[in-house]
Amino acid sequence: METANSFVTAHQPQLIDPFGRAVTYLRVSVTDRCDFRCLYCMAEDMTFLPKREVLSLEELDRLCSAFIEKGVRKLRLTGGEPLVRKNIMSLIRSLSRHLQTGALEELTLTTNGSQLARFADELAAAGVKRVNVSVDTLNPVKFKEVTRWGDLAKVLDGIEAAKAAGLQVKINAVALKGVNEHEIIPMMEWAHDEGHDLTLIETMPLGEIDGDRVDQYLPLNTVRARLEERFTLEPIAYKTGGPARYYSVSETGGRLGLITPLTHNFCEGCNRVRVTCTGQLYMCLGQDDQADLREPLRASEGNELLSQAIEEAISRKPKGHDFVIDRDTKKPAVSRHMSVTGG
Repeated sequence: METANSFVTAHQPQLIDPFGRAVTYLRVSVTDRCDFRCLYCMAEDMTFLPKREVLSLEELDRLCSAFIEKGVRKLRLTGGEPLVRKNIMSLIRSLSRHLQTGALEELTLTTNGSQLARFADELAAAGVKRVNVSVDTLNPVKFKEVTRWGDLAKVLDGIEAAKAAGLQVKINAVALKGVNEHEIIPMMEWAHDEGHDLTLIETMPLGEIDGDRVDQYLPLNTVRARLEERFTLEPIAYKTGGPARYYSVSETGGRLGLITPLTHNFCEGCNRVRVTCTGQLYMCLGQDDQADLREPLRASEGNELLSQAIEEAISRKPKGHDFVIDRDTKKPAVSRHMSVTGG
């Protein structure tokens, strides 16, 4: 029988990087496929991975569980779009056992919202308390342009279904110059009126896309200065485990998060690693260094080789990323698309 002391010992952070940071947050991409083709994320004509390279749901469960045994306390499933993965709910229900034992504090999801109306109740029943939904504009025509294939009405229905199911919803919006920069205030007011946090994200130089990221890039220090002309933004200590810095907005009563990989490097407190749907562990979103976990995962029914591979990889976690977006730096910082690594 597991005592309280043995539980604490078993679930203390065991993955400490070279800079003394405990890795307690894992983001896992369950698929590189998506039913949108967002301008800043994908090319319209994407070539997706062969199915044999993608981890099975059982393998994803084993991999996540191995990290949880090593002290990971927060797990986020991403994509692509995680809810287009066939039988994804069987994985989520299986992983929820770690919530029941207390080994895992939180199991969350990042989604484009297209499938939320279908899955919201099941997610809540499986112990998911919170979802991040990507919405870059509330203009239906512009939404179609940004996502290429998306339907805003369907996404808003999904958000309503999530809210009705008792899920806390955070709206994520990538700030895009000339696209949605003049909608940020009404988006924030809408989100806060609905009881949702809003997090703004700077576009990141990951993967070749059809457009020019220099034309898309909108520094969030500029956005914040504009907001402060009309609103009172107070820094607060609120954290969800990710890189966002949060502010309370006095006039709306809501929270605003800013994720600024370019204007304000957030690496000093990084507690995160990411695993792709093919089992490649990236110690940093903005670096190419990776560790193959699929081979040790498939080499044995036990987890000893997998555990060794995880520990070796964490020992190489870098201090930070070096994102640059300018006219002289045409190529992306890393070649893979965001949809491969997960948000």
